[in-house]
Amino acid sequence: MSIMNKHGLLERHSLLLTIGILVVVSIGGLIQMAPLAYMDNTIEKVDGMRPYTPLELMGRDIYIREGCYVCHSQMVRPLRDEVERYGHYSLAAESMYDHPFQWGSKRTGPDLARVGGKYSAEWQVDHLKDPRALVPESVMPPYAFLADKKLNYDRIEERLRTERMLGVPYTDEMIENAAGHIYAQADPDEKGYDYLDSLIEEYDGIAGRDGSVEYRDYDGDRTRVTEMDAIVAYLQMTGTLVDFSTYEANDLSNRR
Repeated sequence: MSIMNKHGLLERHSLLLTIGILVVVSIGGLIQMAPLAYMDNTIEKVDGMRPYTPLELMGRDIYIREGCYVCHSQMVRPLRDEVERYGHYSLAAESMYDHPFQWGSKRTGPDLARVGGKYSAEWQVDHLKDPRALVPESVMPPYAFLADKKLNYDRIEERLRTERMLGVPYTDEMIENAAGHIYAQADPDEKGYDYLDSLIEEYDGIAGRDGSVEYRDYDGDRTRVTEMDAIVAYLQMTGTLVDFSTYEANDLSNRR
């Protein structure tokens, strides 16, 4: 019996067939993905990208904890209808500090890759508290409880160290001042003013431009930092770091 006729053995034994499929798929996947780890241009370097501030990072963690990714993708595809509705298609560089990234394809609600700055912080707070008060046809559940929960950032330094292990360029100063930076960005009762300059200098410095960090009282309660402050801070920066007018000009010049 030639080797070409031995496929019957796999076809008659489901376990062997399953193992064979896994081996073939694994080899194919490695051939496709392994070279990307050694290519310098896998993620195009784009001006404006910076790590999340501690407040934004905690807001992103809350976003994931509450399952927002189940109904909202964060990836604008390079299709005309998507670009016209949501803005410039997503770049790989915009997710370079995401662990895990929030791309997805499920859209019970709109894509949120470029929601930052589209609405005011007050709108975001009101929408999270009572979605149907602003969007009557919404099926989104209310998240009013986020405004009542004080943000627990006792382990924020460890959180930033973990991100640094994954390649996010948090400096020792950023990690040491993380709790102060949370207060500085949320601005509750002026407790964070002493850290405001270092927050702006550190993160704007990595972004390479001024104004990359928005700092304000997000939830209307200046006496404490809440989970509402954190998630709105995250939503308000999403998709705002890259200046696409500059990016497009550079892209066109590179094609000449």
